[in-house]
Amino acid sequence: MVTSIKGNDTSTFGGQVVIPSPAFSASLDTNINISSGTATKIPYNVVNFDTNSNYDNSTNYRFTPTVAGYYQVNATISMVNVTGSVYISIYKNGSEYLRGNQDYHDVATRAGLSVSDVVYFNGSTDYIEMYASHGTGSTQTLSGLTYINKFSAALVRAV
Repeated sequence: MVTSIKGNDTSTFGGQVVIPSPAFSASLDTNINISSGTATKIPYNVVNFDTNSNYDNSTNYRFTPTVAGYYQVNATISMVNVTGSVYISIYKNGSEYLRGNQDYHDVATRAGLSVSDVVYFNGSTDYIEMYASHGTGSTQTLSGLTYINKFSAALVRAV
């Protein structure tokens, strides 16, 4: 039986080397106000699971895996009563890496957005965070519904 493995530690199981497989899922449980034209970090504060303790849900709201490799990264948000453009972005090491967007021009509606990609992490200093923004001209609310606002990542291939 293999017990808990942290960081770059390895173990053998059935004659094969086993490395940890970091994965986490977090949710947002409170409404967040997003100012127009301002990228705002999303504080996904409820940890659903974190297999390797690589997600900080108290101060930085970032994922910093300790195993180098390629990770499937996913995030979703929902804004209330939006008219205009809405964005969700993966930020890697403090810079925008990938943006998902949707335009809502006719009537105010709930905007649901997602972003997803496979991202390489070096296993020591690389990290990701999620940001939301919009161009509606006034402050908008990111709804605090834990079943809609999710952020997750999982190792798909170690290097």
